[in-house]
Amino acid sequence: MADPRWTPLMVEERLTEAADVLKRLPERRIGGYFNTWPQIVPEFCDLVGREPPQLRPPLPTAAAITRMEETLGWTIGLDPVDARIVWLRAGGERWKEVCWKVGLARAAAHQHWLYALCVIAWRLNGRRVPGKRSRQQVIAMVRAACGSAG
Repeated sequence: MADPRWTPLMVEERLTEAADVLKRLPERRIGGYFNTWPQIVPEFCDLVGREPPQLRPPLPTAAAITRMEETLGWTIGLDPVDARIVWLRAGGERWKEVCWKVGLARAAAHQHWLYALCVIAWRLNGRRVPGKRSRQQVIAMVRAACGSAG
């Protein structure tokens, strides 16, 4: 798939979509087990006082699953803390919970997250991330190259 140019914002959107697809996949079931009992049809008096059943979101499309599988490999090679922050944010975690789980302050966690998005975008554009550069220099370099506010 040849996208013209990846930006950190595009990477963030794709990671969010991948996390959503993972949540919507059906539960894994152990094969070989089945139920021979007939389905019981409840009467109205049986349903009084019960909580309504939790509805699951619709299953993802085949194209969404393919994009999700593509996206899963993007965090390989990142620092484990950066990769964890990226997936926590893609899964919809609030910054407060992310900071508690990784043990960083809000500003530091945000910088790790933005750096990881920039590194992924830089790699997807076919470039090598230069060594011996600070996180801020890499973020500024990617912003200038992609023309995004990140």
